[in-house]
Amino acid sequence: MSIVVTGATGHLGTFVIEGLLEKVPAEQITAVVRSEEKAAGFAARGVKIAVADYNAPETFDGLFAAGDKVLLISGSELGGDRVGQHKAVIDAAKAAGVALLAYTSAPGSLTAALADDHRATEKALLASGLPYTLLRNGWYNENYTEQLAPVLEYNAVTHAAGEGRVSSAARADYAAAAVAVLTGEGHENQTYELGGDTAWSFAEYAAELSKQTGKEIANNPVPVEALTGILTGAGLPGFLAEILAGVDAAAAKGELVVSSGDLSRLIGRPTTPIEESITAALKA
Repeated sequence: MSIVVTGATGHLGTFVIEGLLEKVPAEQITAVVRSEEKAAGFAARGVKIAVADYNAPETFDGLFAAGDKVLLISGSELGGDRVGQHKAVIDAAKAAGVALLAYTSAPGSLTAALADDHRATEKALLASGLPYTLLRNGWYNENYTEQLAPVLEYNAVTHAAGEGRVSSAARADYAAAAVAVLTGEGHENQTYELGGDTAWSFAEYAAELSKQTGKEIANNPVPVEALTGILTGAGLPGFLAEILAGVDAAAAKGELVVSSGDLSRLIGRPTTPIEESITAALKA
């Protein structure tokens, strides 16, 4: 039996592999990657490497074995056929008879366009009859703290979320939840709504940035259309700008608040507060 992680050299996948290495022998872990070279560090530590691509379904044929536990990390190519990519993995997992397929989804409360691919993938996974775990990941702290350059350049947090709040947590927290599911028992056919312990507003985020940088960082709420224009002006494709602005609109409606407590329960500790991730980002 292997624990198989797709997208294993991505931001989330790397944290998951590192977490698994602390819990199980390396030879029980298979990292599925598009580039063997990027996985050289894992291979050197004894992790099995499998090369496959979401866009080439045949590369998943025979990759899984009966009894495997699989983590399907959602594809990152917004605007592409993400559902088709995910179905290729689900079909291969079903053919092999895996013991569990866990999928990194989006909060059940999210109605923004970004959630459409996740809901369709969840539907395909449930229809497959496979034992499943839905890891409905909320927002990552890093979604914001990795985008500080324009904030610090213009001394403003520009958003379309109004007074909406976000239950974010660190990427490593969500990875730890996946590790808990993959190495634990009793997670079959469960849905976990995952989010940070403390929701914050963009006004609070701007205030915390001001506090940590010693600069006056303004809270700058704008209409969704204005944010879409700002993002396209910064070079983002129109469809992507609309998706990202749509997330802010969802936040304004309260759809990014996750109050289940599932994440801290799964990882056995409090989630990482946004303040801590800001500190780390400013030091980087």
